[in-house]
Amino acid sequence: MAVYLMLKLGGNDAPTVADVQKALGTVGIEGDEAKCAALIGDLEGKNLGELLEEGSGLLAKFGGGGGGGGGAAAGGAEEAAVEEEKVEEEEMDMGGAMDMFGGEEGGGDY
Repeated sequence: MAVYLMLKLGGNDAPTVADVQKALGTVGIEGDEAKCAALIGDLEGKNLGELLEEGSGLLAKFGGGGGGGGGAAAGGAEEAAVEEEKVEEEEMDMGGAMDMFGGEEGGGDY
């Protein structure tokens, strides 16, 4: 599905099984031709934008993101930013005495 979407975004209006297989092959992946054909058949004639929007709505029901509001995701991002800030402060409290090899004293004869 991801390769199909990338091909569409890259300007290929109607990716074929061969197009998807070729794209997968460029990164050393051999795709299942039957599954690829089924996927392309299922998507044929459908508006991809509408399908993606519908899928985002379904993900929101499960809390997996795509809900638009970003409630839980935004909270998680804020917590991560606060945690990162704490780590940076702790590192700075050491007064820069740690060298790149993990020693507690700066400098040395290397």
